[in-house]
Amino acid sequence: MWGGRAGALLRVWGLWPAGVLGRRPLSCNAASLAGSNPSGCWNCGSPGGPVRGDGFFCPQCRALQPPDLTRDYFSLMDWYGRRFRETRQCQRDVGGWRARGEGGSGSGRRRNGPDSNRSFRVDTAKLQQRYQQLQRLVHPDFFSQRSQTEKDFSEKHSTLVNDAYKTLLAPLSRGLYLLKLRGVEIPEGTDYEMDRQFLMEIMEMNEKLAEAQSEAAMKEIESVVRAKQKELTDNVSRAFERDDFEKAKEILTKMRYFSNVEEKIKLKKIPV
Repeated sequence: MWGGRAGALLRVWGLWPAGVLGRRPLSCNAASLAGSNPSGCWNCGSPGGPVRGDGFFCPQCRALQPPDLTRDYFSLMDWYGRRFRETRQCQRDVGGWRARGEGGSGSGRRRNGPDSNRSFRVDTAKLQQRYQQLQRLVHPDFFSQRSQTEKDFSEKHSTLVNDAYKTLLAPLSRGLYLLKLRGVEIPEGTDYEMDRQFLMEIMEMNEKLAEAQSEAAMKEIESVVRAKQKELTDNVSRAFERDDFEKAKEILTKMRYFSNVEEKIKLKKIPV
């Protein structure tokens, strides 16, 4: 029942791919093709696959295609968002989805090439909107009456979109992901040569938190951590704009320390 209602809603919204109900039956070797990366559609063999269509469905038979696992999270969300705007014939904000967000009102340095859609500055409201729009297209609930192959592809699409959204939503995970795309990683448990003064600051904050017995005391610590994270977020944004990845690495390491303090605050608020 839900599958039928979902299909009706998507057709009304203009999101459901045209002709999907009348496409040809799945070929007998669909299962074997699903795990590969053919040059064309796994179902009808149409050349070009989803690249020639809407990014999800074959332009000929409208079968859901496997996700492109070579696409990074920034490209994934930007691509899907742009295609959705074209589908909906929305003319607003055609310049991209990174216009506003943490760290300022601009989008950072303009780039050309494959890195052009990678920016630390993200409009989180638009990111959430794109996430919701995308899940309306690929969520498994909308494929309950489809073939097993498309159900499997839907699960993979949905999981990939969830991972991309969660990673890009938070400044810390977004920054770490940007560094990873540049081949720079910060191993867990490393202090990355943190200066003694900073480590003492973190130690004192942890001691205050351990001794805090009232809600007011915890709120005071929480307020200090929030202000520190805001300052560091602004600083790391500027570091990425300058392509200063070593500086970004240093700042993100500090953000990770404060993030650990935030987690401890949340745990302490939970009644025993």
